[in-house]
Amino acid sequence: MGARSSRLSKRLPIEKALGVRFGSQELYIWAFTHRSYAYENGGLPTNERLEFLGDAVLGLVVTDIIYRAFPTLPEGQLAKLRAATVNMNVLADVARELGVGAAVQLGRGEELSGGRDKSSILADTLEAILGAVYLDKGLPRAAGLIRRLFEARVMEAAGRGAALDYKTSLQELAASSLGGMPSYAIEEEGPDHAKRFTATVSVAGVAYGSGKGRSKKEAEQNAAQEAFEALAASRMVAGTAEGGQTDVVEAGPAAAGGTDGAGQAGATASGPVAAGTGAVQVNGQRTGRAKRRRGRAAAEQQAGASAPAGPDALDSDESSSG
Repeated sequence: MGARSSRLSKRLPIEKALGVRFGSQELYIWAFTHRSYAYENGGLPTNERLEFLGDAVLGLVVTDIIYRAFPTLPEGQLAKLRAATVNMNVLADVARELGVGAAVQLGRGEELSGGRDKSSILADTLEAILGAVYLDKGLPRAAGLIRRLFEARVMEAAGRGAALDYKTSLQELAASSLGGMPSYAIEEEGPDHAKRFTATVSVAGVAYGSGKGRSKKEAEQNAAQEAFEALAASRMVAGTAEGGQTDVVEAGPAAAGGTDGAGQAGATASGPVAAGTGAVQVNGQRTGRAKRRRGRAAAEQQAGASAPAGPDALDSDESSSG
């Protein structure tokens, strides 16, 4: 009874943040039940089926946003832009803003290992929430919520050239401009249940960036981001229209006026895509649920040692519920 009361006490804040009040308490509870909590409480249903459904709904709506906003982008660049928006890091950031971590039900092991702020758990729970909203309210309401949460992020990613996979971006940049491949040195500190990692990335023996994280992967991504941004500061990096390779040219009037595939994409009415200092198109970037699953498994192995309706439609249900 105490656990049930605790769940209900956390229900209103997250629903207020979402702008949705669930009509089904069962769906609400299901959406926030992580498998670690389910297994420790007699094999309750987990949120993984809802996560599977929410992943599909999210992908559909984000794809629709991108398709309509950038009518001149070819299929390859549309896919890269979607991958830059629908990935674990972005989903986890959205979940943190909503306060998802405070509402998710975790087992004791995950609780002790900082599970409420793990990017993999937050991203998966957000997808489960979206799946629950879809079942409870229908596609128009779910789509309106997704547009409110992700549309600005799509445009922001487009302005940066959809380069959120900094390890891949740095690898391409280093190979083309430095003649070598990045290597990462990892240091770790802290107890097993609260490890912190520091990564230093080097090319040809020269260190270009460092980063910290709760997992080796997160630390390496942060190090790669620092190195990429430092190297790109005096260059313009833009993806070509054919072959997906990365071109690196010195910044200047000629570079700024380039007419490659990325430059053409930048001519859309919605603003530049893959143009300007630091913009990049990532070759072969593959994100999504399967990749997050692999990343989550690696993170948990380390931690375990211890056009749809608009946003206006979101207000109607909340106001009617009081």
